[in-house]
Formats: sequence, structure tokens, C-alpha cells
Amino acid sequence: MKIMVCLDLSDSTEIIMDKIEEMAKPLSAQIWLLHNAIPEPDYVEFKIDPVAARESLAKRFHKEHRQIQGYAERLRNAGLKATALLVHGSTVETILQEASDVDADMIVVGSHGKGMMYQLLLGSVSEGVLHKSSVPVLVIPTHNRK
Repeated sequence: MKIMVCLDLSDSTEIIMDKIEEMAKPLSAQIWLLHNAIPEPDYVEFKIDPVAARESLAKRFHKEHRQIQGYAERLRNAGLKATALLVHGSTVETILQEASDVDADMIVVGSHGKGMMYQLLLGSVSEGVLHKSSVPVLVIPTHNRK
């Protein structure tokens, strides 16, 4: 089984990684960890100081690359086949394209459980992937709702 796991490197990443490790072992799954490293829309620093902005983004991307590689190494140490992917692009479309490129059997995303207003204004990556994917999507809740 080939699984594309989408990570945003937030606090929810550990929850997703724990669940994937637990789920993937019995399946002998091959895992691709995907992080989409894009600057925020209208990244203000580009307008103020483009050189400093590029340097800042390069440092951030390097840090994110090390993080995603570390998660892949964690899975390999647990006996799983894992590949880290750091990509750039429109989030939902990039996830779907990368899943297609590796011929994934499943896409895994986390759900932060943001409120309705947040989803109306900004949308939801997990919701976008869920509605547009041609392969099964597993949504892992990463929030504490009581």
C-alpha cells in the first residue's frame, strides 16, 4: 500500500505521525511524507526588503526540510519505507498532484477542527482534498474537542 501523508509541521504533526506509524506497520505500507512549504499570501517582507525576504524564506525552507527528513527517518527506524517530500504550490492541488505522481492508494490529512467562520474565510485543506481526491482520504482529527 502506498500512502501520501500531508504534514503542516504544526503541533498536530506528532498526532498524525503516531497514528501513521501505528497504522502503516501491519500494512507494510510505503509512505511519502509531504510538506507544502509556501510563503503566506502577499508575503509582506517581499515588498519591504526582497533580499532579506529571500534569505528568511531560505532559512525557513531549510529548517522545514530538516524537519520532514527527520520524520521520514523516524519511520525508517521503525521499519517502514518512508520518503520525505518538500514541495511548493497551491496546497490542495499540490497534494493531489504529488499523490498522483507516486500512485498513492490513500491520502492522509489532519483536521485542526477550526470553526465555521475560519473555513468560510480561508477554506480547509482537508476538505478540499477530501472533495477532489480520486483515492480514499483518511482525515485524522488533531484537535481537542470536549
